[in-house]
Amino acid sequence: MIIEVALATLDAGRMWWSSMPPAFVILGYALLGTGIALSAWAQAVNPFFEPGVRVQRERGQQVISKGPYATVRHPGYAGAIMIFAGLGLSLASWWALMPAAWASLILIVRTKWEDDLLRTELEGYSEYVKRTRYRLFPHLW
Repeated sequence: MIIEVALATLDAGRMWWSSMPPAFVILGYALLGTGIALSAWAQAVNPFFEPGVRVQRERGQQVISKGPYATVRHPGYAGAIMIFAGLGLSLASWWALMPAAWASLILIVRTKWEDDLLRTELEGYSEYVKRTRYRLFPHLW
């Protein structure tokens, strides 16, 4: 995000490398707000939410399937992807979408790693995967 913001401010605020229609900027604000709200909701309902990928045995981690977790398995990551895209658009920089795409790709790969770990180490996660088909976005993936 640091690179994204720096690149966006250099582009839209100083160098004017790209020009973005106002509708895309408005879309960016909508994505940014929705992503922040979704991420906050995911953190609020999941007491095991943390930046690392691990099973918190010492805290008695269990599968969370309420709130946004009833629809997608990784709502925090989905929110982050919306934030990455929304930030570049709301700052009116096409160039800022490049680091946003890289960061999003990293999170997409991370969902695979996390699903694999949780399937093997967290009781009930395999059943949850069968019930909650989508990783990030309903009806997409």
